[in-house]
Amino acid sequence: MPYAIVETSGTQLRVEPGRFYDVNRLEADEDSTITLDRVLFIEDDGTVSIGQPLVEGATVEATVMRHLRGRKIIVYKMRPKKKTRKKQGHRQDLTRIMIDSIQVGGRQLGSKKASASQPVVESATEAETADAPAPAPTAAASGASETE
Repeated sequence: MPYAIVETSGTQLRVEPGRFYDVNRLEADEDSTITLDRVLFIEDDGTVSIGQPLVEGATVEATVMRHLRGRKIIVYKMRPKKKTRKKQGHRQDLTRIMIDSIQVGGRQLGSKKASASQPVVESATEAETADAPAPAPTAAASGASETE
């Protein structure tokens, strides 16, 4: 499965097609498609592309799923022996994005749609196995020992 390391919202993320990630709030509407063009690293089946600082012609396509807020973080400041205490909470505004594909020079490396449409290999049916000759039994399979 190919993956990329992208920079968005001041953070670096390792992203894979078909997965969703929470990033700092982006100015985009829900169900809209965005392009992340600050790609730092790409790995595709052993082929590695490292940017200096960015990979040339590489983009990551993503869909904005929804906007949400993170869990509450409590900030508590106290100065000992001074009777000074301050308790404050913070919830970060986030955007949940679904990674659709990773592209390098116009070539698409992976997508959630492509992996879902791969053909399924069916196992042999009972009729096909009945026509095949049965394997000859061996001494170890029949339970007989070699010394008898």
